[in-house]
Amino acid sequence: MEGIELIAFQIIANVGNARSNYIEAIQMAKQGNFEVANDLVTEGDKAFVEGHHAHMELIQREANNEQVATKLILMHAEDQLMSAESFKIIAQELIEIYQKFESLN
Repeated sequence: MEGIELIAFQIIANVGNARSNYIEAIQMAKQGNFEVANDLVTEGDKAFVEGHHAHMELIQREANNEQVATKLILMHAEDQLMSAESFKIIAQELIEIYQKFESLN
């Protein structure tokens, strides 16, 4: 595997790990484990950045007038990228809500 397919799989793998970390962070916050939840968000951010770097490589290629073929796997990778970003926002909001809720008890 090479080229666009390889980059797409790099995106999918990294942002998939990020999304998993964000989801686990929500579960940890729900259990009151806020330090672990925040650590998981940080770990997710590292994986997300790796996926984003792979995506930027494709954007740079296109900006340099290189042919970047649109393939279903690339569309899936971009969908996963956006999904992970959304999960991060949701995770951060839920962690904050769970912290406020716990402080009321």
